[in-house]
Amino acid sequence: MRIEPKVPLPPLRETVRTHGLSASKALGQNFLFDEQLLDRIATLPGDLDGATVFEVGPGPGGLTRALLRAGARVIAVERDDRCLPLLAELGDAFDGRLTVIADDAMAVDVDALTGGAPYHIVANLPYNVGTALFTRWLEPAAWPPRWLSLTLMFQLEVAERIVAPVDTSAYGRLAVLAQWRTQAKIAMKVHRSAFTPPPKVMSAIVHVTPGEQPEGVDPRLLSRLTERGFGQRRKMLRQSLKGVPGAVDALEALGIDPTRRAETVSVAEWVALARALGA
Repeated sequence: MRIEPKVPLPPLRETVRTHGLSASKALGQNFLFDEQLLDRIATLPGDLDGATVFEVGPGPGGLTRALLRAGARVIAVERDDRCLPLLAELGDAFDGRLTVIADDAMAVDVDALTGGAPYHIVANLPYNVGTALFTRWLEPAAWPPRWLSLTLMFQLEVAERIVAPVDTSAYGRLAVLAQWRTQAKIAMKVHRSAFTPPPKVMSAIVHVTPGEQPEGVDPRLLSRLTERGFGQRRKMLRQSLKGVPGAVDALEALGIDPTRRAETVSVAEWVALARALGA
C-alpha cells in the first residue's frame, strides 16, 4: 500500500534548498535524495501498513517520507534543530503519523517511546553513533526484544563485520553479538554517489530479525567476554581472557585450546563459554 500526503510535497532536494539546509559533518550526516531508492529501503522490513517504526537521525526526512508512504507510523529522534521545521511540515502532510523527538538517540528509551508495543527500527544511521546504537539494540536481557526487525545503513566495512563468518579478517565482536541470537544479512549495497555529500566509503543496509536465544546464556557476560577477547585479538585467549575469573579453566573443559585467538572461536563456542561461566 502506498499512502500519499494530503498535500503534494516538493522534491526533497528542493525542500532542503528552500530551508538552506546542508549536511553536518560533525553529526555524521549524508543525505539521500533518490526517492525510488528510499522507497526500496522502506520495503525491506516487510509490510509496514499500520506498523510503528522508530527512525534515528531522519535529517530532512527522505527516508521518513518513504516510511510514511509505506503506511507506517514513525517515531523519529533528531538532534539537529535545523531539521525540525522540515519534519514538522512532513508530519502535517501525513496527518500526524510522524512524531519527532528532539533528542540524542543514545539517550532515548525506544521501548518507552513506543509504549511497549512492537516496532521496527529503520534508519540511515549517522556514522559516528551507528555501531554503538546497534550493539545496544542487540543486548537487551529480555528476549525476544520489542523490536521486530532492524533495517540499518552502515559503512560497507561495518556491514561486512556484522555478517562475517568465523576465522576471517572481518569476524569479530560485532559478528558474535549479531549472530548468536539473530539472523543478519546484507540486504542492499548503496553506492557513495547516492549521497549528498558523497561519503568516502560505500554503504550497505543490514537487515536483522530476532532468532531463538540459546538457553542459559547471560547476554551481558557474552558481551564482556567478546569485548575482552577481541579487544586484544592478536593475543591468545589465555591472555586476553585472563581477567575473567574461571575463563581459562572453562576453555579447557570445553575443549577450546587456550592458545587460540579470538577470531578462530566460532559463535557457538563463544556461547558455550558464556554458558559455562554463568552456570
